[in-house]
Amino acid sequence: MKLLDRYLLRNFLEPFFICSFGFLAIWLVFDLADNGQDFLQARASLKQVGVFYLTQLPQIILISMPVGMLLALIFCLSRMSRSNEIISMLTAGRSVTRIILPLAVAGLILTGGLMLLNYEAAPRAEATKKAALGQITRAHKAGKQEILEGYFFRERQNSRTWFIKRFRQATGALDHVHITQHGPDGAIASKWYARRAQFDAKTRTWILERGMRVDFTPSGDVAGREDFQTGVRKIEGWTETPWRISSAQYEPQNLTVPELREYLDFNGDFPEEQLAPYRAYYFHRWAFPFQALVVVIFGAPLAIVFSRRGAVGGIAAAIFLYAGLMLSTYLFLALGKGWRMNALASAWVPNAVFFVLGLILLYFRSTNRDLPSLTFKRK
Repeated sequence: MKLLDRYLLRNFLEPFFICSFGFLAIWLVFDLADNGQDFLQARASLKQVGVFYLTQLPQIILISMPVGMLLALIFCLSRMSRSNEIISMLTAGRSVTRIILPLAVAGLILTGGLMLLNYEAAPRAEATKKAALGQITRAHKAGKQEILEGYFFRERQNSRTWFIKRFRQATGALDHVHITQHGPDGAIASKWYARRAQFDAKTRTWILERGMRVDFTPSGDVAGREDFQTGVRKIEGWTETPWRISSAQYEPQNLTVPELREYLDFNGDFPEEQLAPYRAYYFHRWAFPFQALVVVIFGAPLAIVFSRRGAVGGIAAAIFLYAGLMLSTYLFLALGKGWRMNALASAWVPNAVFFVLGLILLYFRSTNRDLPSLTFKRK
């Protein structure tokens, strides 16, 4: 790494950490103001409150890092512009593109880190927020939110229908289970009854306890019966898992990338309109972290100015573009969820548009041309 790169990164990293942690501190203050009274009434310990906010940290980091990136970029480059350091670098033969190259690399590294967070940690934090808050404030009995009553699940690929009187999601145990196997023509081929059903993830085996199996002829008559009222019956080869059975009631924004992929793979026969939110969030998980790189591409040309007069306008334009990026991201996500546009496009179009816009701004700045203006001047 050359001296110029180290100097730029040193000037950038200090405001980046200050802005990012400042954003986290502001979020913490507002969240404590919102939930602090509940914590006090529940007499929650500092450890409980601390663990709760640690679990929420990945989601907040995911949101705050691109903002910190933009603010630090504006502060670093505008300050160097005012002190004529950028002009000195250009006079020494360095182009604008070469100057911002280490900052773009930093944005790319941050994108990779945010992608790791958005793979599992951040969605899981969002999914557990209400449950964790409810447990701390004792608004619900422990584990109540993890029990499903009278749950129905249809396994279309193998024509099986599950009815579960009580589903304990924490342990994956199913109480009072009725499983109906349908034949190719839709007629009932067999039925399983069990007081309790559990899934062995290591052997991919279902264990049915204290129940029976009844087989039927095509005309609906009983063809055979197997009792295991005092024992168990192990079944191999079924594709259902406790998570897959319960996934039908999960909201797509709370699912991780592996869970979204599994949901789409196993439920590919669902109507496209029903799968649209899951597809949109799946691609959104990959696209959103790239905002850290996009803000560098359009923020750097606007932060570099060659006169004091243009600094305020460039900073305002950078913030305005970031607001437009966030607005378009969630607007296109809503269009993808509503099956109004392709899920892949809904995730990547905002990033692509603002990335191209940033390249245009970078071209104008690197060729020493005036940046496009939205105002019209009289000749």
